[in-house]
Amino acid sequence: MQQRISLASDYMEGAHPKIMERLMKTNLEKTGGYGYDPYSLQAKEKIRVACGCPDAEIQFLVGGTQTNATVISALLRSYQGVIAPDTGHISQHEAGAVELGGHKILTLPHRQGKISADDIDRFVNDFYADGNHDHIVFPGMVYLSQPTEYGSIYSKAELTAVHEVCRRHSLLLYIDGARLAYSLASPENDVGLKDLAKFCDAFYIGGTKCGALFGEAVVVPDPELIPHFFTVIKQHGALMAKGRVAGIQFDTLFTDDLYLNVGRHALEAAAYLKAGLHQRQIPFFFEPPTNQLFVILPDKTISELSDHVEFCFWEKHGNGHSVVRLATSWATTREEIDQFLGFL
Repeated sequence: MQQRISLASDYMEGAHPKIMERLMKTNLEKTGGYGYDPYSLQAKEKIRVACGCPDAEIQFLVGGTQTNATVISALLRSYQGVIAPDTGHISQHEAGAVELGGHKILTLPHRQGKISADDIDRFVNDFYADGNHDHIVFPGMVYLSQPTEYGSIYSKAELTAVHEVCRRHSLLLYIDGARLAYSLASPENDVGLKDLAKFCDAFYIGGTKCGALFGEAVVVPDPELIPHFFTVIKQHGALMAKGRVAGIQFDTLFTDDLYLNVGRHALEAAAYLKAGLHQRQIPFFFEPPTNQLFVILPDKTISELSDHVEFCFWEKHGNGHSVVRLATSWATTREEIDQFLGFL
């Protein structure tokens, strides 16, 4: 049976060959556990340098949902919730993991995946204007994704404004960086790792969707913000005994700009795919500056394409049409894209 072309997501392949090579080369070494091995310590130091945060707490967790649930639980009081876009990953595709930890998600309507400083300010002001607010879940944090679920990116001006609102209302700012490589590599992006370290109370650098087998690197610029974070991670069942497996991967990703190059390759593939779609006059639902493209296709075409191509159904568009998401990765080839366009 011929394997279908996969444009469903950016984590369908295994890992970048350089990571696999490092894992094989170090496979028989005996090292300490729980992230105290030399590879993990070296990776953490490289990330601190890249973020301009020499004292930052860095911890490696397995996946995005686990990371979001653990960090949000560690940062919030029992009576607090987290403000997020209604399309945010914690709001939609994490099966209530944050709520299971005891924290309500306070959703705001999105605009192309984003919420603004004004949205947040208005929500918090309305909350405290309610005479019954002591009976209601308090906003304690703002959750954003960079890039968003729609592949859009927050500008430095937008993040500055959100940061200022958070400080004014004593809210923590946490950014989900599951696809961070693709925003960092985008020509339209003006937010770097040092900016995230400046604006955020915590954020994570995604590995699972950015060339690694698995793994996310949590960055807490002020290590005093989460006392005993190591133990909190253990409590959540998120501490890896063989921490070096994540450490080696991030050490490799942060050597010779591999993390950025992973992002650049995916964006070059997305640009090639975008040009082919435009040439065939395929309408876009949203055309973001990263590696995810959202196009509108007839339901009949979608059914026929499904025999040859994996993609992600996004939403119904009406009149017998639907929106699908096409995502490129570090491993997407022009040959695959040409095949897909040929099927179209």
